[in-house]
Amino acid sequence: MSLIEDLKWRHAVKAYDPTKKVSQENIDKIVEAARLAPTSSGLQPFKVIVVKDQAIKEKLAEGALNPECMRDASHVIIFAAWDRYTAERIDKVYDFTTDERGLPRGRFGSYTDKLKSIYLEQPAELNFAHTARQTYIALGLALAQAAELKIDSTPVEGFNNELVDEILDLKKHGLKSVSLMYIGYADAENDWIKHMKKVRTPKEEFVMEF
Repeated sequence: MSLIEDLKWRHAVKAYDPTKKVSQENIDKIVEAARLAPTSSGLQPFKVIVVKDQAIKEKLAEGALNPECMRDASHVIIFAAWDRYTAERIDKVYDFTTDERGLPRGRFGSYTDKLKSIYLEQPAELNFAHTARQTYIALGLALAQAAELKIDSTPVEGFNNELVDEILDLKKHGLKSVSLMYIGYADAENDWIKHMKKVRTPKEEFVMEF
C-alpha cells in the first residue's frame, strides 16, 4: 500500500485489545521512524520513551483522559523534550556529528555559536516551546510507520504531564513530556470509531494556493 492508503487506513483508536501485543521488531521500526525524523538544526532535542510494563501504564493512566486506552494498549510511547537548550547539549550533538562524519570537532563552530547566541539568551519556557514542537514531527512519522505496519495507534495530548514526568523521573534527565502515542491492536467491539467514515476538510478548503 502507498503512504496515502496507509494514512486513509489509520484512525485514532478508542479501545484496544489487551491480549494482543506488538512485537519487539515492530516497536523497533516505529521508534526508528521517530529517530530518523528531521529536527531543527539536527539537534534532536527530545527522547522517545517506550513503556510496556503494565504496572507503570496503570500509574500513568491515573492522569489520562482515556485511561482504558492507556491500560489496554500494547505499548505507550512518550515524546519528552529537553526542558531547555544548553551549550553542553548543543556541543554534544555536534561533536557526535563531526565524529561520525570523520570531521574535526569544531568544524561547525560558527554555526553552533550562532545557535547558542539565539537559544541561551531565551527564557526556558520559550526554549521548551521550540523543543516541544520538534517532537510532533517524530510523532507524525511514528504514526505513519505504525500505519504501514497495520498496527493501530492513538496520538495523545490528553494526559497529566506533571504526573508522567514524576512517575518517569523526567526532571532528573532535563526532560518534560509533550505527547503520547498508544500502539496495539484495536478491540473490534469497543472501538466505536473504527467503522465510521474518515472525515477531513475537503482539499479545496484545506489548501491555499498563491
